[in-house]
Amino acid sequence: MAGSTAISCLHYRDAPAAIAWLCHTFGFVEHLVVPEKDGSISHAQLSLGDGMIMLGSVRDTDYGRLMRQPDETGGLGTQSIYLVVADVDGVHARAVAAGATIVLPLKDEDYGGRGFTCRDPEGHLWSIGSYDPWA
Repeated sequence: MAGSTAISCLHYRDAPAAIAWLCHTFGFVEHLVVPEKDGSISHAQLSLGDGMIMLGSVRDTDYGRLMRQPDETGGLGTQSIYLVVADVDGVHARAVAAGATIVLPLKDEDYGGRGFTCRDPEGHLWSIGSYDPWA
């Protein structure tokens, strides 16, 4: 079996812009993108190394009603995503240049690795670091 068995799923108000931002800023690659006629995204899969996230546009569906966007919770999240990357400083520089809000600064961690935490343009929380829990 290739890849991860746990895949995070996100909703975005502007999913096409989120896909472009995530690919440019964090280095994701489009694996599958299913657009709707209205320009929204029915389903997308973005890969990064052996990992993947799935995302789509915010929709009024049974599943969609189970989720809230960060702007609906006062900016507080109920989950975050951790990305293992080799060049933390490079990703940090791209995130700052792309307008990410850095909420925890770039630093070396006591348990090993280096990392930072930021919010993407729609407020989702991302932690990026070189610590690999599989290593």
